Amino acid sequence: MHKDATRGRTEVSAPEPAAQRAQSAQPGERGAQPGRRSGARPLLVVVDPSARSKDGESVRIAKDVLSAGSASVKLCLPDGPEEFARALARRGARRPVVVGDDRALLRAVTQLHRERDLDGAALSVVPVGSSTELVRAFGVPAGAVEAARTVLDGVPRRLDLLVDDSDGVVLGDLRLPVHPAGERDGGTGDGPGGEGAGPDGARWWAPPLRTCQSLLQSLAARAPVRGGSDGVRPARLRVEADGETLVDLDRPVGLVSVTAGGARRGFARVEVRAAGPGSQDPVAHAVARSLTVSGADFRYRADMVTAGPVRRRTWTVRPDAWMLTLPRG
Repeated sequence: MHKDATRGRTEVSAPEPAAQRAQSAQPGERGAQPGRRSGARPLLVVVDPSARSKDGESVRIAKDVLSAGSASVKLCLPDGPEEFARALARRGARRPVVVGDDRALLRAVTQLHRERDLDGAALSVVPVGSSTELVRAFGVPAGAVEAARTVLDGVPRRLDLLVDDSDGVVLGDLRLPVHPAGERDGGTGDGPGGEGAGPDGARWWAPPLRTCQSLLQSLAARAPVRGGSDGVRPARLRVEADGETLVDLDRPVGLVSVTAGGARRGFARVEVRAAGPGSQDPVAHAVARSLTVSGADFRYRADMVTAGPVRRRTWTVRPDAWMLTLPRG
């Protein structure tokens, strides 16, 4: 059976006729289908658009394995983030399965967190796409067949979650300060057609600006880098772990890195590195339940998303906050 969703597409696997199910049932089973898990919850398989565009073959393989192993599979092909979130919100009693990359998994966890249903929904993921390092770091198999079989045969594992005071979530690593969007490639931050743009969208100052940028870049390449991580300008920040100050405003910070779910459940590992020579060695580190960073405007990178600027942000570890289906053993 096929039906149209709002702009996206949804497929629902059709159940076999009752007579056919009875003939295929094994001794001791009633209405069971060969190779299918009787009694298992039906699946909602949401395929991220980037997964379909980058590796349609892996998507097809995952769909075939899941359809063969589950009594009921509803396949949703959203066209964008809004339809992706809408599909998850309408999952009903179906178990959510995401086919996509790290961003798709983060999008799913964020949606369930906003619904306040992370505790009741065990997520499964089949990693497909260009960036799946985070998914694989959790222990999800890399191949489409193995990952799909894990969806069917694996067990939910509870994992810690880092949540900030604006309701954002972090699954893996948090880093700050970072470059603002567009700064690395010399972007000015102005969109096309902004103030001063000509009829064709070009600004009169663009050519001389590019000349100045090229000159500055060539001069900067000859000068020693005394900034923080990846050449980011150091920031004067106060970093507090569980209320204890690790670094204050009088000492420039090159990098703050935070990782939840390390050796101790319910805690995050915090490392602070100074700016300038020798910044590879942490000047302060802690294992804490919460982290507060304040000071001048700063941007931060949560997993693969850059946010900010903000002047104050607090992250708190929520132990065992969400569930991910992983291989047994």
